[in-house]
This record gives sequence, structure tokens and C-alpha cells, in this order.
Amino acid sequence: MKRIVSVSLGSSKRNHAIETELLGERFRIERIGTDGDWERAIQLICELDGKVDAFGMGGIDLYVYVAGKRYVIRDARKLLRAARVTPMVDGSGLKNTLERRCIQQIQANGWVDLPGKKVLLVSAVDRFGMAEAFVEAGCDMVFGDLIYTIGIPIPLRSLRALRLVGRTVAPIVVNLPFDMLYPTGAKQEEIIPRHSRFYHQADIIAGDFLYIRRYLPERLDGKIIVTNTTTREDQELLRARGVSMLITTTPEMEGRSFGTNVMEALLVCILGKPVQDITPADYLELLERLDFKPGLVRF
Repeated sequence: MKRIVSVSLGSSKRNHAIETELLGERFRIERIGTDGDWERAIQLICELDGKVDAFGMGGIDLYVYVAGKRYVIRDARKLLRAARVTPMVDGSGLKNTLERRCIQQIQANGWVDLPGKKVLLVSAVDRFGMAEAFVEAGCDMVFGDLIYTIGIPIPLRSLRALRLVGRTVAPIVVNLPFDMLYPTGAKQEEIIPRHSRFYHQADIIAGDFLYIRRYLPERLDGKIIVTNTTTREDQELLRARGVSMLITTTPEMEGRSFGTNVMEALLVCILGKPVQDITPADYLELLERLDFKPGLVRF
């Protein structure tokens, strides 16, 4: 049995493990949170290095892509260096394929008629493929990168504005301590409603779930959430706040969806190629073979 482990800086309360069969092979998939403890995460990677088939880097991205340019998040290198034998991926290689494909499937499946829908993408620089797919579908966009990452309540309403801000801000932001940019450990349990009018004005709220959750207003009646990884507890939270539909870009496995870092690690394991040799076409072909579909929950 092949083993995939996501070592996450996130809360250990979100830990999960399953065993599944894909394309005739058995896999054990685990997510292990370290509650924001960097040393514990590094120690765990060192202990498992060479003993598992692929690592997912959870709770942090290694790369941010803005309009075709890649920026490396400085703190993520600490985790990457600890994996000397086992390949480690952060999900960024899949976001341009899996998440773009998901938005196209939402329209093709008739789940949501996207043209004209108002979409808040809470952070787009780490989901540029999703951002482009929403624009291509004819949605009225608000990109919340300045609002929710930096705390400046200025919405970005076009890919051009996103590219301009991304190219200006990304080289600075990726060198900041990561804890300043994204909730880790116990902070993932906190909900601090902020700039809620952008949530209320949107028909669809999309992006990283922990980002969405952190600033979640008390009521989101009739809203649609398009995100990555959710637990049963997350689903109950959304139900209680009036959300009408949850769409996850990764498929549901035993009651929850895993993050893109886990899915990319799984695909790397199946492909059996060095990470640097894998192309977007490789991912797309394998996604079709696996028949991975977005998850859908109607409340």
C-alpha cells in the first residue's frame, strides 16, 4: 500500500486518514496538523522522509503564481528542505488545472449559471487559474487580496488590476513571516468577521476555506461557497449560517474533501515521475482517468 502524508501547519483538530483504491492500487492518505509548530512539522517530515511515497505541504504554499510568474514563499523552504528523499508538493501544480477544471464543470453540470454572478475570491494570487476561469465564465469579480491578506479594504475587480497588484506586492509578501499572512494552529479556530459587506454583496464566495472561514459573517443566506477542503464540522457551520450550496474543487472522500496539496501528492505518487518533469497535461490526463469530480453539498 502506498502512503501519502500531508504535514500541515494547521490545526490537529482537522486531522483525517483514509484508505482507498484508485486505478487498481491501494493508498493510505493522511493529514497531520502540527498546530502551527514549525519545529514539530520539520521533525515529522524528517522522521517520515523516505518512509512514505509522497508528502503534501499543508497550511502553507511553496509558490505563488501571478500571471505566469512564480514567487517562492520564504518560510515554506524550511519544510521543503526537510524532505530529502520523498517528493513534497504544495498543491500549486494542481491549482491551474484542477481548480480551473472545477469552475468549467460547475457550468457544464448545470449546478450554477455562472454568467453575471457576483463572485468574491478572497485571495486570488494563490488561485490564479480559478480567477481566470471565473472571468472566462462571465462572472462579475471582486478579488479580495488587498482586503483579506493585507487588510486594505480596496476590492480588485479585474485580472489586470490583480496582475498589477500581484507583481508589485508578491515579491514583498513572500518574504514576510508566514504567520502574518495566513492563520496557522489555533488561529484557524478563530472567526473574526471583517469587511463583511463584500461577502454580503457576492452570490458566490470562493477560495481557500480557512480564509473564507476566518472572516465569515454571522449570516450568509442563499450564498454559494466554492472552496477546497472542508470537514463535516465545516459543513455544519456553513449550513447554520444559511449557505445554500457548497462546491469543493476536490472530491469528497469519506465525508470530507482533502486539500489540493494532498491531491497533488496523490497524483505524483500515481504518475511515478519526478515532480519537475510533470506537466499540466499529465495532471489533466490523470484527472480524467480517475474521473475526479467536484464535490457538491446542497443545504
